[in-house]
Amino acid sequence: MGTATLDATFLALADPTRRAILARLAEGEATVNELAKPFELSQPAVSKHLYVLEKAGLVESRVDGQRRPRSLRLEPMLAAGEWIRRYREVWEMNFQRLDAVLEELQRNGDGDAR
Repeated sequence: MGTATLDATFLALADPTRRAILARLAEGEATVNELAKPFELSQPAVSKHLYVLEKAGLVESRVDGQRRPRSLRLEPMLAAGEWIRRYREVWEMNFQRLDAVLEELQRNGDGDAR
């Protein structure tokens, strides 16, 4: 995943309304009107959120007669999760090293790990 795509994904996920829209789309596709119902937002406001989500590749639309239902695309979320997982592994290794140092300090008893 490129830096620009990753940036767009995290930018889209930074907003709680957009995260709520994604949570709703995880249940199945929906139109703008259906997505606007649980929020106290106008259809144009929801459309702006959808634009950000679509630009990030998190949401896609299709034409169904007069309707344009949106659905969730998982690939960008999976890529962002993989990016986070790599950093989690780094931090876990750092914590393991810290645990080893603390154990050595405790074994020495005097607080001097040589």
